[in-house]
Amino acid sequence: MKKIQSLLLAIAVLAITAQCATVPVTGRSQLSLIPNSQILPMSFNQFTEVKNTSKIITTGEEAAMVRRCGTKIQRAVEQYFRERNLSNQLDGFEWEYILIDENTVNAWAMPGGKVAFYKGILPVTKNETGMAVVMGHEIAHIVANHGRERISQTLAAQTGLSLAAIAAGGGESSLNGDMILQAAGAASNLGLLKFSRTHEKEADQLGLYFMALAGYNPQEAVAFWERMSAMSEGNAPPEFLSTHPSYGTRMSELKKNMPKALEYYNKAK
Repeated sequence: MKKIQSLLLAIAVLAITAQCATVPVTGRSQLSLIPNSQILPMSFNQFTEVKNTSKIITTGEEAAMVRRCGTKIQRAVEQYFRERNLSNQLDGFEWEYILIDENTVNAWAMPGGKVAFYKGILPVTKNETGMAVVMGHEIAHIVANHGRERISQTLAAQTGLSLAAIAAGGGESSLNGDMILQAAGAASNLGLLKFSRTHEKEADQLGLYFMALAGYNPQEAVAFWERMSAMSEGNAPPEFLSTHPSYGTRMSELKKNMPKALEYYNKAK
């Protein structure tokens, strides 16, 4: 029985591992169990629902700045991808940038080009360059297909061998793999925390490059996170319990990637 379970687990790992994609720019391998052709329509519908149930600011300089900053970085990214024959990575994207009238210090992105800023983050961004730090980060999440990867990780964690059997073309598995699934679930919980921090680190790196490509000074990124750190002082959980890097780690990584970002920025000026 143990040999059968080990064999099934090995097949599951191979089947899921085979369904991987590569993150543009960084080259990191990522799990990709569902194609964007299925994810994007769901994402667009959900974004429409958010707009229908939220108070969206559509006029004024702040809303215009969100759209202008997003479009500027988007076009720089599209040009970067064209120059490297990677435009197909953006197929089906429908870019859109909104400002939600809520005093929440946050911004988020959905697969396919949907970005939302909350009004509460604007005092922290302070100006358009500060906004570009956040916008670049969110666009990086989109371009790196982090949403698709998270969905794939969740499916892999929840369905285990059944998912592997489907991925391998064998149909839905009728085998009872509770013990294996429980073990994989415990491991996956730790893995998901790690991957989420990986996503944030990757989005910081790519976002830094993307804002620089668009002509925004990437050095503002460190200043922005210093402001965020000051706001959150005493409230942030230890890094090993958080799905986000600590502010100190974040700023250290940004500084490490700054020389490359400045190269992009100097060429864009």
